[in-house]
Amino acid sequence: MPHPLDAAAVRTWCALALQALGRERERIDAINVYPVADGDTGTNLYLTVESAARAVEAAFDGHGASGTAPGLADAVGAMAHGALIGARGNSGTILAQLLRGMAEVLGESSVDGAPGAAAALKRALRRAAESTYEAVAHPVEGTVLTVATVAAEAAGRADGSPAAVARAAYEGARTALEATPAQLAVLSRAGVVDAGGCGLVAVLGALAGALSGEVPTAALAVRPDASVRADAHVRSDAPVRIDTSAPVPGGCPAADGHAPEPEGPHGGDSEPDGPAFEVIYLLEADDAAVARLRARLDGLGDSLVVVGGDGLWNVHVHVDDAGAAVEAGIEAGRPYRIRITHFGTADGGRAARRREAAPAARAVVAVVPGDGLAGLCAEAGATTVTVRTGEPPASGELVQAIRQAHAREVVLLPNDPELRHTAAAAAEQARTEGVRVALIPTRAAVQGIAALAVHEPARSFDEDVVAMTSAAGATRYAELAVAERQSWTMAGVCQAGDVLGLIDGDVAVIGSDLAATAATVLDRMLSAGGEMVTFVLGAEFPAALAERLERHVRERHLAVDTVVYEGGQRGAPLLIGVE
Repeated sequence: MPHPLDAAAVRTWCALALQALGRERERIDAINVYPVADGDTGTNLYLTVESAARAVEAAFDGHGASGTAPGLADAVGAMAHGALIGARGNSGTILAQLLRGMAEVLGESSVDGAPGAAAALKRALRRAAESTYEAVAHPVEGTVLTVATVAAEAAGRADGSPAAVARAAYEGARTALEATPAQLAVLSRAGVVDAGGCGLVAVLGALAGALSGEVPTAALAVRPDASVRADAHVRSDAPVRIDTSAPVPGGCPAADGHAPEPEGPHGGDSEPDGPAFEVIYLLEADDAAVARLRARLDGLGDSLVVVGGDGLWNVHVHVDDAGAAVEAGIEAGRPYRIRITHFGTADGGRAARRREAAPAARAVVAVVPGDGLAGLCAEAGATTVTVRTGEPPASGELVQAIRQAHAREVVLLPNDPELRHTAAAAAEQARTEGVRVALIPTRAAVQGIAALAVHEPARSFDEDVVAMTSAAGATRYAELAVAERQSWTMAGVCQAGDVLGLIDGDVAVIGSDLAATAATVLDRMLSAGGEMVTFVLGAEFPAALAERLERHVRERHLAVDTVVYEGGQRGAPLLIGVE
């Protein structure tokens, strides 16, 4: 039975899209030859949709606490925002813009479950396709852009319910996908359809399934109309849990039935000396600054996609000078979550990965809250996942970091109690891929630093894990925070703007001054003993205050050493560890 176009449908859409992309990720990776044959389009789309799904779940959780349900505008807005902040690669960035275009239309209050929802969905799909052409510096036909356009045109000709419109878009996308090899020479020579378009077919198939109650089994394949009933629990108000481990019939095929072996970084359609780096970052900037940024980046490289709006943008470009691309972002505004990927040798990412050296014996993957800590941990040999306050990493990001560590044995340091389940899921997924993973339940970055300090690859894996766990467990942790509103705490009532001193996760001190509150926290922690105090300074914590705290420790607590790191984290002005 068809379902209304409402927040529950968006939630189901996310779940089904994540399911489809999870099952087909490797097949899409295998046919990725344009614009760069780096074999990661399926993975990037999966991580982008995972971020979108997490944002939608957060919207439902936030409304559930007040006993209400989110509206369509809330859900689709969360989906678009989650995709924007979590977009990976060229394909993920374009998908984020597609979702943003749809949200612009579906966010209208008159759409939510209304009789005119089918017409609104047609407009949303048309706006989504148009917005991608606006975001891509040099649009190319035979790609996901073409698939989106044909899907929107097919939807516009449909009659009936939102489910019928979505089904028409899905069928149109499948037809467009079949035609991509004839439109783009690189696809024809490699014998494949467009990988990004393949992912969009999956996403639109999931939308059709969410609205109709039937999920196409061949959402990623260009196949006949076989379909199955959607699981009944998909429409429930509980968080959707999807098993993505089981195989699905069909798949997104190479045009001649086998995966390609491209000869150049652009699948044989470009010179082998194409741009060496992919640069992606989120950017806080105004529209005028972004317009100047587009022009500058367009002169630096290719595959330029800039998506977003309302002060927040996701920037993607392929360049030879990665530093210049980042500097351009700094001039435009405030870039963060910067990711720079080297494409490797000229025969494409997958071939390079096959030829690279054997995996290292052991590696450490650490989640850190700031660029300074990321640099510190990287110097110690760890693979890092840098996060921003309020934007925790998805399990897919942690799995990807474990893969990038390229080791037979991996120690995972989540450094946050809220990431315990996410890290456990990532570790379990990595184990299914043949990696031996030990999860050390570090609750703070300072515990991760302590664990990393005693890491010794020459030891046996078990001995190393025991030593790192012991070091982390022996480190008490604290942090300073600034209260955003009046609330009850373990230490009494705090007001907005108060400085909070948290020890082992609980508010222990309420003060009005950073230095005085930090000194009180230190005295309480060191009253139980300690030999070493670690200070990790936030992005805006004055260096002079750090020196004052070091003097305080020297004068009040004899034989206690101190060490100071520039963490660069936002949200927590100061992190403290006591060993």
